[in-house]
Amino acid sequence: MPKKYSEERIKVPRFNEESGFYTTPQRSKIMGKIRGKNTKPELAFRKALWAAGYRYRIDYKKLIGKPDIALKKYKTVIFIDGEFWHGHNWEERKHKIRSNREFWIPKIERNIQRDQEVNLALEEMGYTVFRFWESEVKKNLDVCLHKVVESLKAKTQGFENK
Repeated sequence: MPKKYSEERIKVPRFNEESGFYTTPQRSKIMGKIRGKNTKPELAFRKALWAAGYRYRIDYKKLIGKPDIALKKYKTVIFIDGEFWHGHNWEERKHKIRSNREFWIPKIERNIQRDQEVNLALEEMGYTVFRFWESEVKKNLDVCLHKVVESLKAKTQGFENK
């Protein structure tokens, strides 16, 4: 990530009992089942991209932000973000958080800030960055795929013209 931040980094309080954060075993069990990778929308998008003839890397650790899908040949990365974790409609949804607000609001706002930093860093490296919400992929997989494929085709034509 860039060393210079355009704005102050959001501090997220640690989630522990000393800080006044408590969690039940049931909540821990529910949170433990949340996937960070290989989610259904991500798998559906990857399958469609593969069927369209594009080969990619998943959770590519050599790039900042560990993109869900990286097409190195085309310098293109794709993130498929969960609505809660990445703050979809954040200003509207922020007020609906009822428990542990002191933790969750800064946590999600920091995630949003980090996503912007990652996008900027990747774009500075010459990558095209796509970010889709999970619900967007679930409802409109074809539209999301079309956006990416059109960009890849434009890059392919750029390769052929050189």
